[in-house]
Formats: sequence, structure tokens, C-alpha cells
Amino acid sequence: MVMMAGMDDHERKVVAEFCHLLEKSKQLFNGLRDLPQYGHKQWQGYFGRTFDIYTKLWKFQQQHRTVLDTKYGLKRWQIGEIASKIGQLYYHYYLRTSETSYLHEAYSFYAAIRGRAYYSRAAKEDRSDLMVKKLRYYARFIVVCLLLNRMKLVRELVQELDAQIADYTSTYEPEDQLEWNLVLDEIKAFVKAESTVGVVHSDTNPVILTHRLGPQTSPPIERTPPMCLSLQEILIVGNCADQVKFSELSMDMFRMLQTLEREPRDDPNHLHDASPAGRMPFRPGAQVQVFLASGFKELPANGALLLYLSADGCFSTVKHPEEMGYDLGGVSTCSKRDPEHGKRPTGGKEPHCLYPGDLYPFTRKPLFVVVDSDNSFVFQQIPRYFGQPLMVLMSPQDTPPTLRDIRHSGSLFTLFLHAPLAAFCLICNIGSLAVHHWERCQRYIERFLIEACQLVTHSRCETSVLQFFGDDFLRLLLVRYVFCDVVLNLHRSFRGRQQRPRCHPPLPDAEVLEHPTLHHLVLDLAACLDCRDHFPDSNELA
Repeated sequence: MVMMAGMDDHERKVVAEFCHLLEKSKQLFNGLRDLPQYGHKQWQGYFGRTFDIYTKLWKFQQQHRTVLDTKYGLKRWQIGEIASKIGQLYYHYYLRTSETSYLHEAYSFYAAIRGRAYYSRAAKEDRSDLMVKKLRYYARFIVVCLLLNRMKLVRELVQELDAQIADYTSTYEPEDQLEWNLVLDEIKAFVKAESTVGVVHSDTNPVILTHRLGPQTSPPIERTPPMCLSLQEILIVGNCADQVKFSELSMDMFRMLQTLEREPRDDPNHLHDASPAGRMPFRPGAQVQVFLASGFKELPANGALLLYLSADGCFSTVKHPEEMGYDLGGVSTCSKRDPEHGKRPTGGKEPHCLYPGDLYPFTRKPLFVVVDSDNSFVFQQIPRYFGQPLMVLMSPQDTPPTLRDIRHSGSLFTLFLHAPLAAFCLICNIGSLAVHHWERCQRYIERFLIEACQLVTHSRCETSVLQFFGDDFLRLLLVRYVFCDVVLNLHRSFRGRQQRPRCHPPLPDAEVLEHPTLHHLVLDLAACLDCRDHFPDSNELA
């Protein structure tokens, strides 16, 4: 309760307006939790109203700081709380749109909180809830910095968070002490796992790599009439129980999210024209169908939907499969730690499993699916009942024994789709590279992808492949898939069909996957990295 006594009319109006804006902003912010995470029309208007009120609140406290300090008793942590919520708004808008301009806006507000020390006196208020808000701010800021590849700052923030957690636990001996220590351990594991290969300057300082999708990332093509589709909706689903994760992001989800990021628009404040949209349930359960249905409904003409699944396999116990869409199993939508995991009616199907048959209704419109799982191949049976373009990229179902330990740090298949050269270095035991050597090797990758583009375009592949090929991001995924398949096929450690990826419809072997030019480029890259011994010599290839 603010006491209005001792204020003149102007001061009363300022304080009253601030209280109104503050209360309204809290109501709108809390209302975001009740919004469905799917459907543009469902949330864009509400987000817009929430942004508007917070913009007014932020400007108002800047314009009337003296009155609010002296008459309202505005504290710096309260300003920090407003800035933190604005940062959260921008971050969640980024998750829904994959546009990095909103991520940068979130960063600017979080950085201002740290730079202006808004939370510096939170501990002196003797309120544990303020310390929790400070800790949550740190965790959110670290996520944003990870996504922006600001790794030097990430390491500084982790140290600060470590100290803040120690201060919090020693002062209050709270019940959530173990939870915060677990958060800290997750962050440290995530940071360690993120750096697959170290790239360094001549002075040994690390180089921060970016994998954002830009105008020059995808190999150029000469467009033909079949190349008519553009990616409009994206659903990212991650549910690998043993994979390092932080803040609902598994490492695979993190990499795929970074891969699909787009260059910022000219107007970062334009919040009402955002697609394709990134959607990210972590343990989605039955929500996958809801998200798919929403994205499916909003697809415009010639729009395509991308479903990315990174999940543990759920395997069938049916001895004589008859229905290929359900009798071969699928991927789990329930954590192994969840008490519901593995429960199924006698003789029935696993309720917490996404089966290939569950996707059949969504083949009425162009659908592009990436499945990274130890049961991925069951998705190669999806029929095209409606004659619409369909493409499924499937990870290898097995990895060589020497590489099975890396699963905790993310899947090899997703790493190939995210950063092909890093994946190549990983399977060839290359831990670090000088930056000039990295850039030289990247040119081999670029030549490979350009050549693969030309081969696919001129091959006798199904029209479905070419229809997706006109979209920059989907084309990039396809040619990186080709690189993954060719590399694993040639690498000595990978044996048998289970240790190579698959795609449906398949790409032509002779015209693309077995083409001598692509094989020579991989071997030249291996020679450049001095790891030629991981691949067969010329006599073995003959």
C-alpha cells in the first residue's frame, strides 16, 4: 500500500499511474502461462498487448524516476524485476519465431540488469524470494548467452551463479538447495558438452563459432518449377532421457534451434509477422498431435511443416506385425524417470509413444520429418495417401562402441545436421584445430554441399525431394544428410546398415550417395585433417 499523503497532485498522478501500469503488467504476464503454446492467432495478440504495457511501464519509470524513488520508494531490484520480465517476453517470442532479433533484445535487457547491478542489494532485503528471483534471472541469462554463443560471458555468469547459490543456501538453508545445485551442475555439463571441437586463434584463445542460417549458408541452386515449397512451421521435440539438458533444452534441441535461427529482420520491434515458428515442448506427451494440428491448420499454400524428433525409441513386442504404422514401435514421449513410463494396457499399444501412424493425418499437406532415435527406421514406412510431398530423414539406429559414450553430449546425427565439420572431427578423434585450418576445412564442406546440390537436382530422385529443395533451410538439411551418409559409409568404424542414416523417399545411390566426386571430397577433407587412416585407401575403394 502506497501512502499518498505529503504528495502534490503531480506526484500522486505519477505514483497512481505507475501502480496501475505495474499491476496491469503483472496480470498480463501471469496470463501468458494460461495461453496455449500453439497457434499464431492464439498468442500473438496477447503478446502484443503485454509488450505494449511493459514498454509503457519501462519508459514511465525512466521518465519519473525521481518522483518514484522519493515518493513511491522504488527499489533497484524492482526495476530489475521489470527488466527481467521484458527479457523473458523477448526470449519466449524468440522461441516461437526463431528470429534472433528477439534473442538480442532479451540479451540487452538481461545485460542491463547485470551492468546496472539492479539485483545487487537483493540479499540485503532479507527476503529469500528476492534471492530466488535473482538466481532465476541468472539461469535465464545463461540460456540466452548460450544461444547467442557468448561463451566467455557464459563462463563468467556460471561463476557468479555459483557464488550466488552458495550465498543463498548459507543464508537461508532453503528446501530447494539441492534443486539449485542440480541446476548449476546441468549448466556446467551443458557448457562442456556444447564445445565438441575446440577452434583456436594463433594465441590459443578460443574462437566462437556461429551456425546461424544466413543468406550464404545454403548452397545456391537454379530453381526449377517443382521447387515450390517454403518452410512455414517448425515443431522441435526433445525427449532423450540420458542426454545432457538445461532449462528444458536437450543438447539436440539446442543445436537444432541454433541451426534454424534466421538473420534478424530490419525492424526488431515488428512482432506480428513471424514465421516459420519454432515450437519446443520438452516432454510433450500427447501435446505433439495438438502442436502438429495447430501448425498444420495455419500452413499457407505451398507452405511446409518441419517436425524434428529427438527421442528414445519405444520398441514393439508384437511378434507378427501387420499394421506397419503401429506394430513396429515409435519414439517415446514420456521420460524414463516418469512413473507412467512403460505402462501399457495388456495387449495394447504404449500410450506414451509417438508412432509413425500418428503422423498419417498430417501428410495431407507438405511434411518434412527428422527423426533422431535408436528406433528411427520405423518411420520409413509412412505412406503418401494424399499425394502430398513427404520427406523423412532418419538417424542411424546404432553407433560404433567407441562412440556410444558421446550420446550424453548429443546425438551424432543432429551434430552432422548442425555442424558437419564438428561431427567429422568428432568421429576422427580431432579435439581442436587452429582457426585457419578450420576455415580451410570448411571450404571442403562447402564444395561437398554445392556438389551434392547439383547431383540431387540432376538425379532421378522423386519429385517430393525437389519440392522441398527450393527452401534454403530444408535444402541445407538434405545436403548435410548426404554428407553424413557418405562420411559414415566410408568411415572404417561404421559397419552395417544400422550405423548409417536413411531417408524416405530414398536418394539415388549411384547418382548421389555413391558418386565418386563426393567420395573424393570426403577423402580430401580427411587428408587435410591428417586423419586419412580412418578411411579406406584407394585400393579398398576400387
